[in-house]
Amino acid sequence: MKSKKLFMELFWLFFKMSPVTFGGGYAMIPIIEKEIVQRKKWMDMREVSDTLALGGTAPGAIAINSAIFIGYRVGGMLGAVAAMFGALFPTFIIVIVLGSAYLIFQDNEYVNAAFKGISGAVVALIGYAAIKISKNSIIDKSTASLAILMVVAMIVLNLHPILVIFLGAVLGIIITKVKEKLGIIVQFERNETPKQPEKTNQAS
Repeated sequence: MKSKKLFMELFWLFFKMSPVTFGGGYAMIPIIEKEIVQRKKWMDMREVSDTLALGGTAPGAIAINSAIFIGYRVGGMLGAVAAMFGALFPTFIIVIVLGSAYLIFQDNEYVNAAFKGISGAVVALIGYAAIKISKNSIIDKSTASLAILMVVAMIVLNLHPILVIFLGAVLGIIITKVKEKLGIIVQFERNETPKQPEKTNQAS
């Protein structure tokens, strides 16, 4: 049975994190890395990357989904609930307040300038998140090629993100199976001991 202290820590952590994560779930990565990976040591960066990937494939906001997955990973079902409410409550209040204020001050030049500055900062946060995830997700030439292919597909073909995720999963399975058939060593993590392909009996 997890302690009440852990649930309160999860709630408070995401309560503090949520108001400053402009740009959504991927913009949370720098704070998640600092708080959950480095400070609390609840998860490592590879687990965080996998969690954010799951959060992106599930319906709903990535930030909330990621909070639920991380909460569940750390504290089970009650941990997921605590993290969810921690991430949801301040965002709910802030959106209502900002929405009301924006209707009043939307023509104010200082407000518009502030939003432009925030937009630029969000791009930086998401770029940082992409770099951090790539260090754990791009482990060889095949994953690097797949990442480039998916970016090109979204830019040139304007594919829907859900279709890109589905194609990535299918191509990942195909690439792994082809490698095994060709006798190429399969590696699923950067620091993992490569998995030797299974040898098939060959007629002499």
